[in-house]
Amino acid sequence: MNAAPGDWLVVQSPRDALPARFGQIVATSPGGGPPYTVHWVDTGRTVLVYPGPDATVVSAERRAAMEQQHLEQAQRVQQAIAAGHHR
Repeated sequence: MNAAPGDWLVVQSPRDALPARFGQIVATSPGGGPPYTVHWVDTGRTVLVYPGPDATVVSAERRAAMEQQHLEQAQRVQQAIAAGHHR
């Protein structure tokens, strides 16, 4: 698993009741491998992480594209709701 600073580390929860954890990778070992220095969104802490099999690296570009898709979807839903209220 290779990463670059600015990429995101996503760690799936071992239990369905808990959400996945998201952290931005701020540093990697030489060559982009682990361990990574990760700034966790949920705690605000920056720590050294050796990711396990439940972890995935998402590139900064892919994360930005996913956020854009979510924003566009939310706008479409809001427009559909607004259109329904004006009938």
